[in-house]
Parts: sequence; C-alpha cells; structure tokens
Amino acid sequence: MIRTIVIGAPGKMGRRLVDLIQSDPELTLTGAVAHRTHPALGRDVGEIAGVGVVGVPLQSDLTKLLPQADVVIDFSNAEASLASLRLVAAAPRAMVIGTTGFTAAQRDEIAHMSQRMPCFLAPNMSIGVNVLFQLLRRAAVLLPNYDVEIIEAHHRTKVDAPSGTALRLGAIVAEQRGQTLDDVAMYGRQGIVGRRTDPEIGIQAIRAGDIIGEHTVIFGGMGERLELIHRTQNRDTFAHGALRAAKWIVQQPPGLYSMEDLLPRL
Repeated sequence: MIRTIVIGAPGKMGRRLVDLIQSDPELTLTGAVAHRTHPALGRDVGEIAGVGVVGVPLQSDLTKLLPQADVVIDFSNAEASLASLRLVAAAPRAMVIGTTGFTAAQRDEIAHMSQRMPCFLAPNMSIGVNVLFQLLRRAAVLLPNYDVEIIEAHHRTKVDAPSGTALRLGAIVAEQRGQTLDDVAMYGRQGIVGRRTDPEIGIQAIRAGDIIGEHTVIFGGMGERLELIHRTQNRDTFAHGALRAAKWIVQQPPGLYSMEDLLPRL
C-alpha cells in the first residue's frame, strides 16, 4: 500500500482525492493537511469529504505527518505548494503537485528541490489533456503557417489567468515553431490593435459560473480551420490522474517529472 498525504484536503479537489483513495486498493490515506487557521482542523477528513469516518484527522503540521507517508499530493495554491515542497524535499518523500500559477522563479526553485526527491508537476492532471498536448505537437508541425488561438474557460472562482494548461498549450506550439511563448504570446485584445502578426499566439481567458475546465486550440488557415477541444466534465478527471501519478512517482529516482513522462509518446 502506498501511504498518501493530501494537502488542501478540505478543498474541492482534496475531498475528491480523499474519497477515491478510500476505494483504491493500492493507496492508503495516512494524512490530511489544511491551513493552520482552517475551522475544520481536528475533524475526521472523511466526514469533511462526505464519505464517513476514515480515522484521519485534518491537521496543519505536515512535518509531523511525513514519516508516515510515501507520497504527498498537493492541490492548494502556488505559495502553499512551494512551502510544502520544501518540507517534503527535506524528508525526503515523493510529491505530486497539481497547483498552477507558479512564477518563473518558483518553477526554478521546484526544479532545484526536485534534485533531492521525485517531484511530479503537471498544469493539468487530466489524461485527455495530456493526449491533447501530444496531438498539438503534430498539428503545430503539420500546420506551420496557420494562425493559432487558444481559448480557455474556467469557473468564476479561479484566481489565475490564463490557466496553466493554456500556457502549456501555447508553449508547445511555440516550441514546435522554434519560438518562445514569452516572445509571441498575445493575451487578449482590446481597442485598435492592428493587423494580427504572423508569429503571435493568442490566448484568451473566460471566467464564468461553475465551468470546470475547457480548452480550445484553433489553427486558422485561409479557407479552413482545425479545432482541438478538451472539456472536463467533473473533477474526478484530475483526481484520477493525480492518483495515477502518485503510484508512478514513488517508483522514480529524484527529478522533476510530468504527465508527458508518465504517458507513452506518439
């Protein structure tokens, strides 16, 4: 059994992870963590998740729980994830991070700390989205002169924009074209912006209601367009991907990994 700690356990993703771990024969939940000011501290995390008593109280001190774990799964926020990663790297234990919104400097720190422990970082844990990444590479090569626009839509409470997935989609296209996303990205348009330039990659963000996640990549040519679309219908998509990553990462040597390492390549 792979001993697992969930950080951000009272959140939407955390509750789904707690539920799914309970029904997974390869995993056992040994810890659940929340911020030190969370009102549910001390309560059984199974009750918080709506799955009944599981014998694991919600706690705030990750350090005390790490000796009882093989892997830590984190879906909190960028700063909290980075703070937890420092503790996990010192233990060391394996870690799966599904958080988005990291700065370039934070990503550099993650890469540095992963030299001491196996770390799995993915902007989107969905298997379908990661298949989309592979398809996008082929399309970017086969359609080198087509305009590329990326549209992402998420729920109204998402705090970062564009999504980490949208940025990864843009980076993949840029890489295949010998560019860097920072040089060619166009984030939204307003006013008299002038003619679209040939190299730019447009990225637009929508925030509305309870949309879980939608990503569309448009390749626009003269007289035709190709659209690659992924829609997430429930959060279990991300949770199942994270659990698959947890089972895989505990078998890896220290280093920084992603879904692109876990899945077979086309």
